[in-house]
Amino acid sequence: MEATGSLVSADYSRLPLKAGSEEHYIQAVNAIPALGAEQEHDLAVRYRDHQDLEAARWLVLSNLRFVVHVARGYSGYGLPLADLIQEGNIGMMKAVKRFDPDVGVRLVSFAVHWIRAEIHEFILRNWRIVKVATTKAQRKLFFNLRSAKKRLGWLNHQEVEAVAADLGVKPETVLEMESRLAGQDVGFDPTPESDNDDESAAYSPAAYLQAERADPALAIEDEDYDEWRDDSLYDAMEGLDQRSRDILTRRWLKEPKATLHTLADEYGVSAERIRQLEKTALKRLREGLQSDVLEA
Repeated sequence: MEATGSLVSADYSRLPLKAGSEEHYIQAVNAIPALGAEQEHDLAVRYRDHQDLEAARWLVLSNLRFVVHVARGYSGYGLPLADLIQEGNIGMMKAVKRFDPDVGVRLVSFAVHWIRAEIHEFILRNWRIVKVATTKAQRKLFFNLRSAKKRLGWLNHQEVEAVAADLGVKPETVLEMESRLAGQDVGFDPTPESDNDDESAAYSPAAYLQAERADPALAIEDEDYDEWRDDSLYDAMEGLDQRSRDILTRRWLKEPKATLHTLADEYGVSAERIRQLEKTALKRLREGLQSDVLEA
């Protein structure tokens, strides 16, 4: 008992628990010393009889590597491994709380059921393929079918009949579940495993605001309005005489814009006369656009 106590107090403070990534975490838990059968029994008795939290903490830490091993078995569901490990750790803590050292079994043998139960519950809550239009019986079939398949390919007729008989369901249900099991589950947010140089992998809908004007109807309406405005302006310009049209074009539509004095020299009139012609042309142009609006 004393040796076990010194193990907890001496080694626990030096455990590499601060991990910055998934790989670092796995390396850290693998570096935690494993407990022998006697050490595990003594710690379990201390927690059960005296509610020694340090003993319970050591029981959990020494078995975190086993949680990683179990969680990796569910990597095919398309969910982040870190989340599966976290749920498995919760199951390990529940197992330690209920573990009876006098039964005569190791903690991992007892804890595997709690670890798997927590991971199963997490998958049922978060795996979109399971959540959409799936009954409770079909959810159980997902896990049973996954373990019953002996290879990666599709089940043949004999295998479908055998799995259906073994699981007590109809063959049609097995085929439906197998088809959905082969589907690709797309997460709402990118997972750490998808981080790469591709910009699409970094896209997350939660990181963007809704575009209120991103309505196809509004886009078509704006495009139609721009086209109508350009056509109306062209028709109004056609109603002006050549000199007035030239003055407006060079004063308003072309770059660099011509000055009043430049146009006055070209037409042999004063700059004030050019300004008056420009004003009159703009008035006629405005009237022409207003008439088009009334007709529309």
